[in-house]
Amino acid sequence: MNFKFATLAGAALGLALIANPAQAQSADKGRVAFIKNGCWQCHGFEGQGGQAGLPLAPNTKPLAYITAFVRNTRGAMPPYSEKILPNADLADIHAYLQSRPAAPDPKSIPLLN
Repeated sequence: MNFKFATLAGAALGLALIANPAQAQSADKGRVAFIKNGCWQCHGFEGQGGQAGLPLAPNTKPLAYITAFVRNTRGAMPPYSEKILPNADLADIHAYLQSRPAAPDPKSIPLLN
């Protein structure tokens, strides 16, 4: 990753989180819930997707969409009831996924060009 890009992206994310501390706290709690509930096992630690799970970040779907899917899925992912994954935790996970920055354009990475 380009050092300048990483520094700028980190600074921009830091400023955004300072501007809205409640959102930062929700994203932090969401990261904990994402790991605790095993979401990372299929979707990766950053929500980037993996062999078993689709990408969830950085282009995160709306919370209502994710909630409906998580509660009613009939595919490979088991449904999570509100008893297992409360709505508040799901909203925090959504905030965490929304906080994940997009990957840099490969053209901006000198080693790849």
